[in-house]
Amino acid sequence: MIGKTMTGRSFGGCIRYVVGKQDAVILDAAGVRMQQVNQMINDFNLQRKYNLALGKAVGHIALSWSVNDLAKLDDEVMLNLAKEYLEKMKIRETQYLIVKHQDKSHPHLHIVYNRVDNSGKTISDNFQRQRNVQVAKEMTLKHGFYLSPGKEDVNRDRLKGRDKVKYELYDAIRLASKKVKNITELQQALSKQGITLQLKYKSGSTEVQGISFSKGEYKFKGSEIDRSMSYAKLSTAIEGQQQMGPEKSLADQLREAVQNARQESGDTQKPEQQTDYPQTGLQSQYLKTMPDLDFVSNDPGFDIGISDDIDDEAILGRNRHRKKQARTNTR
Repeated sequence: MIGKTMTGRSFGGCIRYVVGKQDAVILDAAGVRMQQVNQMINDFNLQRKYNLALGKAVGHIALSWSVNDLAKLDDEVMLNLAKEYLEKMKIRETQYLIVKHQDKSHPHLHIVYNRVDNSGKTISDNFQRQRNVQVAKEMTLKHGFYLSPGKEDVNRDRLKGRDKVKYELYDAIRLASKKVKNITELQQALSKQGITLQLKYKSGSTEVQGISFSKGEYKFKGSEIDRSMSYAKLSTAIEGQQQMGPEKSLADQLREAVQNARQESGDTQKPEQQTDYPQTGLQSQYLKTMPDLDFVSNDPGFDIGISDDIDDEAILGRNRHRKKQARTNTR
């Protein structure tokens, strides 16, 4: 199970996209009439008036499952999962619309909710991306859904926007970190690829507290890209590979350890076949630890297919244009 979250300004554009898909099925709604699209839009907009200061009142979530989970999911199960997800995400006491799409081979649905709740208060979107990843993991384990194997197997061609840049950074940092001796060299290597590495220092000192990477308009903390890319873990990995030598793989290290053990015991006879190696502590730990994913898979039937709000894009485009003009006028 994977989730994708976004916020916007236009209920009209978002609801028309969600409901207007061919064979779309409305599974449930709260606080809105379901007979006509215009009624839905009007009902959402009526409640947002209780908090006009909130510009991005539109909450939009896509939940998707692998084709491997198809047999486990029917409309009732998907609806219950959507409600469980909303509860875990602390999206409560507000209007929502849950719609199943059938334009892909894999099961998926869309949730539109009002960030202005029934009391006129704002439903916070702080740390929503991080919380989404955690909730998706918890529910995947709880319900026994298919789990994607790892970032290396993610189909990059299916990614867009922020997710696409995030994985570009992951690939670039992972490759560059194997060829450098320290963080400064990593910074220089990434700079040649249009990637900015920034260190965060403790106030009034030279102690590094964190690391971030940016490319174009997107910026991520190292740990947000992958847990292995926090400052501490990245520094330790670069330091460690200098001591061990970058060319030795795990298998080579195991072979060397076995050979050294035989030499120490006086057994120099070559074994007939070596196909399996004893499991190291690192391997055991890896097997017990769930991959730190955004739950994007290389499975051809596991693409969310979420669409940006067309009205939002037009609004954001105009705003960006105005900002550029404003900067130009102040020079």
